[in-house]
Amino acid sequence: MEGRGEEEEEEEEEEAAAGEGSPPGGGVRITPQLLKASTGEFALESILLLRLRGRGIAHLGCLGDCANLEWLDLSGNAIAQLGPLAALKSLAVLNLAHNRVASLEPLGACHNLQSLNVAGNRVSSLQQLRCLTGLRRLESLRLRDPLARRANPLCAAPAYRAALADMFPGLKAIDGERVSGRGSELYQLCRDLDGSLGRGAGGGGGVAEPPRAAQPWVEAGFWEARPARRSSIVDEAYRQFGEALQECRELGRRADDTIAQAERALGSRPDPGSFVF
Repeated sequence: MEGRGEEEEEEEEEEAAAGEGSPPGGGVRITPQLLKASTGEFALESILLLRLRGRGIAHLGCLGDCANLEWLDLSGNAIAQLGPLAALKSLAVLNLAHNRVASLEPLGACHNLQSLNVAGNRVSSLQQLRCLTGLRRLESLRLRDPLARRANPLCAAPAYRAALADMFPGLKAIDGERVSGRGSELYQLCRDLDGSLGRGAGGGGGVAEPPRAAQPWVEAGFWEARPARRSSIVDEAYRQFGEALQECRELGRRADDTIAQAERALGSRPDPGSFVF
């Protein structure tokens, strides 16, 4: 209908994009329209950071086409299959907390992955994590989040954290707690103090209260790697600036050559005053 305002047309386009992402079987499917509406990018390859938390997503759809994606938050959805994520070779930070994931096999192809949060899913054995042992850059792995009260069936095993440390010797943080690297000794000391204070709280002959469960000293996500979006954008800007500078230098060289040729041509002409009639 003619005469509609631009704002009304934009709202209708966004609603259409959301509608196209909802398959008949239930749950939202990620589509190019949904991705472009969420990020404002025209090309999927330009998306570096993507937050789709709590959107009712059940199918990852075309997410694998975001070839340069580095930071992804899919927490609070209904995702069970991770197949498209295998194509994200640049992915460094991934949050899949509070979904329905049981198999992490596709993530074994994400060789740049540094931080992975799968708290509140359906991982039930260490065997399901062996597919991640080839990720040499993985530093942070979270299967349990006590603040959000999210865990995996595997976390019911009393020594699962020690088993994770043996399986992934390169990890610096497990469930948000430092296990190696700078700050790990201080963190362990604080945990020991917590335990000592808890055991000694009932001194004086009374019945000692059982020690309270240790709580994280930092909020959830503190140890997770920050998005690399800024560095990538700066690097791209430097590259484009260098190309523009090189082009200017080339144009300047061509201009100098043209001026020199013009001066030689003018210098070779005979003086009009030298002709004798």
